[in-house]
Amino acid sequence: MDNVILIGMPGVGKSTLGVLLAKALGYRFLDTDLVLQAQEGRLLREIIAAEGIDGFLALEGRVCGSLQADRSVIATGGSVVYSPEAMAHLRSMGTVIYLKLGYNALARRLGSLKKRGVILRPGQTLKTLYQERTPLYAQYAHLTVDCGGQDVEQSVALILQRLREMHP
Repeated sequence: MDNVILIGMPGVGKSTLGVLLAKALGYRFLDTDLVLQAQEGRLLREIIAAEGIDGFLALEGRVCGSLQADRSVIATGGSVVYSPEAMAHLRSMGTVIYLKLGYNALARRLGSLKKRGVILRPGQTLKTLYQERTPLYAQYAHLTVDCGGQDVEQSVALILQRLREMHP
């Protein structure tokens, strides 16, 4: 298993789980949002404000589509699934895991969407964003792990178990 790539909605715990998963596997941890911010020298919300949604998505797709990593757990931005090229590249690098969480639990976890750098088109709500993205996450995932009803440590243990089953 070369890399583990985490996809899912903002607030599902990709970065939090990713750090703990990387420690458990002895891998490096990489957050594509932080890579994008470092390359651009701006926060996500500043990039979205300056470049617009389509400009941001193009930048995110380019960063994720050219990412190079080995023995890493990679937490992606929630909107990476809008780039088929980036997702094909990520799938070729390792095991893509969709961290799934029900809408109500997700809505409780999320604070201000704008402060998080979450992309919402005019008139779009968290609910419609969730309905739009969840089929894309499922489509690109090698493995889906439901993170509802358990704490972070239990989710990490479940991911490790599922990875061992997939890669004996």
